[in-house]
Amino acid sequence: MSLSLHEITKRFGDVVALDNLSLDVRRGEFFTLLGPSGCGKSTTLKIIAGFYKPDRGKIYIDEELVNNVPPYERNLGYVFQNYALFPHMSVFENVAYGLKAKKLPRDEIRRRVKEALELVGLEGFEDRRPDQLSGGQQQRVALARAIVINPKILLLDEPLSNLDAKLRLYMRTELKKIQRELKITAIYVTHDQDEARTLSDRIAVMKSGKIEQVGSPHEIFYNPRTRYVADFVGFSNFIESIVKDIKRDRVVIDLLGRPTEIMSDNEEFKLGEKVIVTIRPEFVKILTGGEAATDSLYVFEGIVEGKNYIGSVVRYQIRIGNTVIMADHIETPRTAIEIGRRVKIGFEKEMLRILKG
Repeated sequence: MSLSLHEITKRFGDVVALDNLSLDVRRGEFFTLLGPSGCGKSTTLKIIAGFYKPDRGKIYIDEELVNNVPPYERNLGYVFQNYALFPHMSVFENVAYGLKAKKLPRDEIRRRVKEALELVGLEGFEDRRPDQLSGGQQQRVALARAIVINPKILLLDEPLSNLDAKLRLYMRTELKKIQRELKITAIYVTHDQDEARTLSDRIAVMKSGKIEQVGSPHEIFYNPRTRYVADFVGFSNFIESIVKDIKRDRVVIDLLGRPTEIMSDNEEFKLGEKVIVTIRPEFVKILTGGEAATDSLYVFEGIVEGKNYIGSVVRYQIRIGNTVIMADHIETPRTAIEIGRRVKIGFEKEMLRILKG
């Protein structure tokens, strides 16, 4: 099923939780609402589910207006952050709850519960209670309960946040696999950018009740449209500059004291305008072999001021004039660079992005 939100506004007292938000989710896609706490992503999910009513705006599920349709008639599956399992019920009874509410025949309830538990890998757990299950198993029960009713859309509100890091990684794969097998539209809420990039067909990055950008994980990561998106999704260097010239699909700016052309599909830049140039540390190369500038590389010289170990790479802080640039470097005993050393770094030209200042 597809979903459309048209100009949704929701207030809680003086707080505007959603501000004229519009959104389209395609049939069968895994769509993620990504943003920090308080940005409105869970409120959006509850609006879709019918738990909250918008102050203004319209909600369409498969082109049917559902603003006045109560939650239990929308036929949406909802997986809560805390799973919300009934502690006094068995796994079977928890999963069967929605089917019993619909007064389906006992044989059909047994069959559908069995199929749902097999899908989430919990066959044989029917008689256990929630306190006899691990966190990952409880999460699977909550997922089975949501999908057993054959929902039009599956809504997931940070369902992996209570799991340990290793189990979260495993459950991401399982969750995406189940969604693909069911061919169901899924709307997922998270503040975890890695989770969003791993699971999603498309992502909406949210800020203060509004959507900053919608796109595929590739578009969001490599072509951020605002400084906020570039900073929230991954880590970026930000360099202040001024527009010196505009040439069709290129903008000429002053980059660290050097005239530099950057590709841009944004025609709104003006001469003399203050802009921000951004590039991610993984696309800044430390040139230990004395390489020169090329058609694909802008080369600058600076001094190493510090370094931090980030997983399998070392993130160096390199000062060029008044600007500190972060560069990721795979370090070995031979390639280690001492603090205070003067080095050359290269910006990959195609990975430079220009944003409104």
